Amino acid sequence: MNITIFEIDDWERDAFKPFDDKHQVSYLEKPLTTANADDQKDAEIISTFVYSRLDADILKKLPHLKLITTRSTGFDHIDMDYCKESGITVCNVPDYGENTVAEHMFALLLAISHRIVDAVYRTRKGDFTSKGLRGFDLRGKTLGVIGTGNIGRNVINIARGFSMKVIASDLNPDMDFAAKAGFDYVSMQELLALSDIITLHVPGGKATQNLVSSNQFGAMKKGVVIINTSRGTVIDIHALLHALIEGKVSAAGLDVLPEEPVIREEAELLHAIFTREHDESKLLANHILLHMDNVIITPHNAFNTSEAIQRILKSTHDNINAYLTGNVRNTVSDRVGK
Repeated sequence: MNITIFEIDDWERDAFKPFDDKHQVSYLEKPLTTANADDQKDAEIISTFVYSRLDADILKKLPHLKLITTRSTGFDHIDMDYCKESGITVCNVPDYGENTVAEHMFALLLAISHRIVDAVYRTRKGDFTSKGLRGFDLRGKTLGVIGTGNIGRNVINIARGFSMKVIASDLNPDMDFAAKAGFDYVSMQELLALSDIITLHVPGGKATQNLVSSNQFGAMKKGVVIINTSRGTVIDIHALLHALIEGKVSAAGLDVLPEEPVIREEAELLHAIFTREHDESKLLANHILLHMDNVIITPHNAFNTSEAIQRILKSTHDNINAYLTGNVRNTVSDRVGK
């Protein structure tokens, strides 16, 4: 088999060395794009992270492709309809970051509630005054959790340790877990109206695109804090920017943004706008958010701990090995459209 591993650092290659003896394995540090897809036309198995574009136009350039194993839980960057039509099996890593991402959510929230970024920046300049750095306690605050899958459940468990009141909304509520963990399921409308802090833990895709938009922001408490470690498309970025400017949202902690791969450099931002390859209004909104004092943005880094990376690599190796031995695991092809 021809196997290509994209978006891989040198040290991560060890996870795939067992395949070297019987298969042709290639490693690329860069994502799969239109620029390099033709070079991989013989690939039968590919593994990517979320920055690779796996739409139909690119996948058509890989006519021998049989398996995609994404090194992520989410698979909204993959054209699942095309894969189903073309008989391409898609696997993911379903539970590598259930505690890792939850911990990062609280890292963002604590950085906001205790003004950590501003305080560090100030002291590095030699200013040890505390004026303007007053934060707020988490104890007693109502945390609204949208999505109670593995990550959402870990968030709830951590929140209880901070003595927060937790409410949650989910299309498939687990009442046994709610009773055990000591929180209540409520409607989305109730959650928006009652929460002091709202955190999102839902998958990306058409069903959740702009799940939180102008109407939802309008239903929230004035001064609410928003945390998003799920997917950038879940929040309408224009509506968020407007809510921040109006003061409806007092602060936001974001690990994800729409169009995030192309905003890393200002030159890339300008190139993307001029070539019309991306939604320029979203790119500009992202750029504004990056410079707002009450917004903390991390570079899709919630997953990035040593332990989580090892879990990702092991699960991806196991996904490939299972396919090669005829025992496919962690498939997502049967979830198309859900």
